[in-house]
Amino acid sequence: MSTFTMPSLGADMEAGTLVEWLKHPGDSVSHGDIIAVVETDKGAIEVEVFEDGQLDVLLVEEGCKVPVGTPLAEISADGEGMAETLPSASPSSIAPRHAPAPVASEVRHAAAPAVTGLWASPAARQLARQHGIDLAKIAGTGQDGAIVRDDVEAVARSSGASARPPKSAKAAPDLAPMRRAIAAAMAKSKREIPHYYLSHRFSVLPATEWLNAHNSQRPPPERLLFSVLLLKSVALALTEFPEFNGFYRSDAFEPVEEIHVGSAISIRGGGLAAPAIHNTGNLTLAKLMDELRDLVARTRRGEFRSSEISDPTVTVSSLGERGVDVLWPVIYPPQVAIFGFGTVRQQPWAKDGGLIVHPVMTASLAADHRANDGHRGALLLRRVADLLNKPEAL
Repeated sequence: MSTFTMPSLGADMEAGTLVEWLKHPGDSVSHGDIIAVVETDKGAIEVEVFEDGQLDVLLVEEGCKVPVGTPLAEISADGEGMAETLPSASPSSIAPRHAPAPVASEVRHAAAPAVTGLWASPAARQLARQHGIDLAKIAGTGQDGAIVRDDVEAVARSSGASARPPKSAKAAPDLAPMRRAIAAAMAKSKREIPHYYLSHRFSVLPATEWLNAHNSQRPPPERLLFSVLLLKSVALALTEFPEFNGFYRSDAFEPVEEIHVGSAISIRGGGLAAPAIHNTGNLTLAKLMDELRDLVARTRRGEFRSSEISDPTVTVSSLGERGVDVLWPVIYPPQVAIFGFGTVRQQPWAKDGGLIVHPVMTASLAADHRANDGHRGALLLRRVADLLNKPEAL
């Protein structure tokens, strides 16, 4: 028997609200299954389970806000025991066996009935709550009959309601909590982490020439963005500099063998998130491009998975498309490093005793001096540049 607890989904998270159970007592669960939706300051997050077995009993009912680490459910290994059957129609019947009572209750789904047994994306559920739409009356068009945002929008339009609430009404509840979460994390970072900063300016002529040639032979859906080369170069470089990949916790650095690069993604209206692309260095460039497209689309819809929020071991932020030459990023605790990449610009470049025009960019690194030092940081930045300019080997 194991206990499934409220996960920590960021350094600033102290508690979360259990919005919905997507699995029920007696259901089989497998590693990677999404079994619940939890609401935090970052939005509604799909929470995964990381073991195989059977959901035995639910310990916290929907709508309750509980601290990180609170037992939410018990999972038994296959054949270990009989699941405790609980009436799904009455949330109050879900009684803890030995878990503490929830510290607070924030029932957030009064506008629309809670629907158990249906799978719908967090964005679809949020829109349904805003319009008072009963999800039980919607036929899902997503994978395996899942209800997606488009399904809810179609019902909203057919009923005469606006498919998308006015921006003025939506921005405050969606982005204000996220801005508070970002502020708390960044304040903690600057208060506790002894940052040091490095930058490296270099030509990216080989990378841009290779990328242009690669994309010219492929249709738009198969073309690569320059940012994919950046992510892969960082991931491969970190295999040689493990002291930059991991977490600083309990006054010690904890290296992580896997490299899960978080990609900073802006959310329209002022939000920001940096979810992970798992095992970044092991992916082909084409697969990495697919993963990045999917991650950006879901992040901007507010659809996160718990592992994407909690697993980044390092972060990459690129503001090249905004015309910024250099950025000095702030480390997201408990990570110990973050990379920044500026705009690729055509600039004079000295080569072989002459002056020619090359595409040039500046890479920056902010790192935690408790876990590593500037000498190693400089070598790391140089290695990223070398790898980036050998894209055929990425």
